[in-house]
Amino acid sequence: MGQVLYRKYRSKSLDEVVGQEHITATLANALKTGKLAHAYLFTGPRGTGKTSIARILAHEINGLPYTDDATHLDIIEIDAASNRRIDEIRDLRDKVNIAPTSAKYKVYIIDEVHMLTREAFNALLKTLEEPPAHVVFILATTDAHKLPETIVSRTQRFTFRPVPLDQVVAHLQTIAKGEDIDVADDALQLIAAHGEGSFRDSISLLDQAAGLGEKIDLNHVQRLLGLPSAESIQQLADALAQHDAPAVVSALAQLHEQGFQSDQIAKQLSKVWRANILAGSHATATDFALLQQLLNVPGAHDPQRFLELILLEFALSQTPAAATAPVPEKPEPAPQEIEKPRQKPTEEPKKVEAEVEAEPELPATNPAKPVATDDSLWPQVLAALKQQHSTIYSVARMAEASLNGDTLVLGFAFPFHKKKAEETKNKQVIVGTIKQLSGKELAIEYKLIEEKPKQAAAEPQKPAPAKPADDITNISNIFGSAELLES
Repeated sequence: MGQVLYRKYRSKSLDEVVGQEHITATLANALKTGKLAHAYLFTGPRGTGKTSIARILAHEINGLPYTDDATHLDIIEIDAASNRRIDEIRDLRDKVNIAPTSAKYKVYIIDEVHMLTREAFNALLKTLEEPPAHVVFILATTDAHKLPETIVSRTQRFTFRPVPLDQVVAHLQTIAKGEDIDVADDALQLIAAHGEGSFRDSISLLDQAAGLGEKIDLNHVQRLLGLPSAESIQQLADALAQHDAPAVVSALAQLHEQGFQSDQIAKQLSKVWRANILAGSHATATDFALLQQLLNVPGAHDPQRFLELILLEFALSQTPAAATAPVPEKPEPAPQEIEKPRQKPTEEPKKVEAEVEAEPELPATNPAKPVATDDSLWPQVLAALKQQHSTIYSVARMAEASLNGDTLVLGFAFPFHKKKAEETKNKQVIVGTIKQLSGKELAIEYKLIEEKPKQAAAEPQKPAPAKPADDITNISNIFGSAELLES
């Protein structure tokens, strides 16, 4: 069985480590001067060399050669993910006092140390603080934030960085040349980018691509990763930029029919969209919102439907203004034509708005203007409100109306009804209805009356066949009369 490439090309000394020079230089100097710490903490993303450097350091501390298959009784590796309980750490604590068998130091490498339980950390803490002189601990983790501060403070911490893209590509080219792998440069670029700074992931992907047994080009790597082509993603991005909903649906459907997963589509599209934002071609709030939503696609309950929904929502977010503008204008064409000759739109905009609201639909023939009594005008107003604004009618019908010159006085027995009628929107509807029926704009005055009028000005209430219970009467007085349903 052949050896996988990432193990075959694993660094064997600190000089061979690529991309972590800020760490290897410090460790090499410490080895040279003999100023070694009793505990080291290596943190950083996966595949950046934490475990490799830990093994190299463990061997170089003891002056031992390091190979991939090298094993030594005094270099103990512990996987904290599977040995995380307090019993394993107690066993370690008991054995650290035993002197090394043949090496100068006994080195414990604890990988994924953040997986230890709280009790295990407590058991390890004292040993880390005051270990025997012949023991060195090297802790490695991808999630340093999960470690207790008491543990971190007792170590020398080294933070590993993702390897720059150009260094990954150069290293892959070296491996490809050594293994006689014929691979295009753009394919290597995609492999390195997909590795996201991880040597191990990038080399593993190159090893997988080499199994094709032919020249590896960009299309081979895209198919291997399940990535849609750059042309199809650009087509989808262009349709989005033009807010062409049918084109968005078509482009997305083609990608799904070709077997591409929604999370990969969203990932590739987010890269293109981010590049457009940085270039300045898209920089609106909706563009940033779309980019944020694309990042949520992989975690969605139904990624395919979620992706389709957010793309359609964006495509329809900037429809022509004419599609929405006529909605408030539909009932108001006549008032606008009447108001333009006699008043400039820029003068007193609030008054124009009120007049537009007051004359939504001016009848061809106005009814006779009522006399200054409440018996002829107010019932007609209530009838019109009942047909067009049932909610306002339910409040207005509780009022006792009377005319005082050009002022309509509406009296209410309860503050609740008075407050609802005084709302600006409701007041404008009542004023507009009066003007529509009489051609006259009246001022409205609201007041509370101490006692409920004997005869309702709105419309006579039908006498109840039987006097309801006291509780029902109280509710009816507060919220207005209604039909009582017998159980």
